[in-house]
Amino acid sequence: MNTLSFFGRLTLLCIASLTIMVGAVVAPGLSGISEALGVAGNASLLITLPALGAVIFAPFSGRLIDRFGAYPCTLVALLLYGILGVSGQWFFGPAEVFINRMLLGGTATLLMAGGTTLISQFYSGHERLKMIAKQGMAIEIGGVLVLFAGGQLTIMGWNLPFYLYLIAIAFLIMLALSVPNKKAVHSDSSTNQAQEQVTSEPLLFVYLSACVAMTLFFTAIVVLPLSMKDAGYNADKIGLFLAFISLIAVVTAHFLPRVHLRWKNQGTLGLAFAFYCLSHAAFYHADSLPMLLLSGLLSGMAFGLSIPLFNHITVEKSAPTERGKNLSYLAMAIFLGQFLTSFVELIPGDISLVYAVAGLGAGVYFFCALIIFKK
Repeated sequence: MNTLSFFGRLTLLCIASLTIMVGAVVAPGLSGISEALGVAGNASLLITLPALGAVIFAPFSGRLIDRFGAYPCTLVALLLYGILGVSGQWFFGPAEVFINRMLLGGTATLLMAGGTTLISQFYSGHERLKMIAKQGMAIEIGGVLVLFAGGQLTIMGWNLPFYLYLIAIAFLIMLALSVPNKKAVHSDSSTNQAQEQVTSEPLLFVYLSACVAMTLFFTAIVVLPLSMKDAGYNADKIGLFLAFISLIAVVTAHFLPRVHLRWKNQGTLGLAFAFYCLSHAAFYHADSLPMLLLSGLLSGMAFGLSIPLFNHITVEKSAPTERGKNLSYLAMAIFLGQFLTSFVELIPGDISLVYAVAGLGAGVYFFCALIIFKK
């Protein structure tokens, strides 16, 4: 039984929403922001470089959490997140801008691992899965609000979206006031099960699947602002559509516990990768608004069934003393998937070809995942 108040639970969910925000803030106005910062030649790196920073700093984040505790690490990460985020508008040129974005990503991985570790300290078993599903919903609700607000603010001024990062300071105050700095102890079987499984069932496949899933999801997030702009959509319309994808992910994550009860890990992840494959196939043929909406629907469903479940599996199969480390490795895998989308623009030919390649890759991994699960 958890010991958190409603405000405490809300605080942990708010912190989770900052994860997707790290790159999504600049997505709707990517073209104008990149020109203003002097990095127009590498615009997509504004979205993906924070992920590289997260990959680099993830191992250190895990050690910090296991040594000093998730609570103080999360407090410090929130402070740095707000400062580094808002200051991004005042740098110019590739060196300054990209270093800032990588450091911002480092704080994001500490937030992601720290926030999930805090959840695991106050929840267990199916209740923990429900809370982690809500965490996935919170991440995408953050995406809905940030993408919508970012698109609107970009119209008024290219630099205004950067002030959205300051919300991390408000979450810092909420954490200090509502979440106790202590570890809740559980005696249920899930903890004992985790102790047994941590050595017999390595998490490498979970990390690999998380990396592939985020690569597939963020391919759409990175390419859509460019392909939709070419199709005549402006920044606020692009922001609304990206927010629509996040909203679908929110709804899907809400039903994740029910889906998992019926289909377990294998069936749920199989559905997720099937939806990733279908979404990119639909994006490739999205010459009309109805097909574009169908593509977004499938993409959001895939995210809502995959990323929250990876968090749950990692917690479930990790000993309490190693959760910080393992969740940091999971964060590394997720952000590595985001960073790998930096290279999608290198695919020759029309930009829509990226969707075809991603759809083919999703289909191949779908069958590979089923084979691995059977073994």
